[in-house]
Amino acid sequence: MSPLTEDESHTLLTIARRSLEAAILGREAPDSRGCSGVLQEHRGAFVTLRRHGELRGCIGHVEPDKPLAQTVAECAASAALYDPRFPAVTPREIPQVNIEISVLSPLADISPEDIEIGVHGLMISNGFRRGLLLPQVPGEWGWDREDFLDQTCVKAGLPANAWRRGARIQAFTTEIVAEPEDAATVPSHAAGSHSPTRQ
Repeated sequence: MSPLTEDESHTLLTIARRSLEAAILGREAPDSRGCSGVLQEHRGAFVTLRRHGELRGCIGHVEPDKPLAQTVAECAASAALYDPRFPAVTPREIPQVNIEISVLSPLADISPEDIEIGVHGLMISNGFRRGLLLPQVPGEWGWDREDFLDQTCVKAGLPANAWRRGARIQAFTTEIVAEPEDAATVPSHAAGSHSPTRQ
């Protein structure tokens, strides 16, 4: 998985910001088809919105079936308007919302004992049910490995111990780019990379 350059990170944040604003203000979405390099690679990604440090929306696309730039543009708009846990972001909130983008590595099967907190995100599935949590989530909640597995099962609508009973466990890593918390309207590169839906 090729890492993002600083210019690519800045471009990705700009695409996300413009797509978010266009969705909220009812304007035409910006065209992301002119991007090159990693931004044209097919990658999964999540876009997380925070307002004053609190979660304000998070939507992602796990399957790498679209160019990264297009995935991020669509997820930014959806996170602003369609996360069912929150009302749509209002025009007045736009300057207060910060954007964080998590670019996903391919999913890979993993044994519970090999999961590293803060490094791996998880997807657990059984039949048609599946749940995903990003690598940063257990650190935010103070979870250990078993808590993380339990909560990912719950996210999937499965019993918390389903990971012990044959549910499929897959891991991924993320490369994160984010706007500075005190300047939501000025995209900047603040990347942290780690080496293997809604938040």
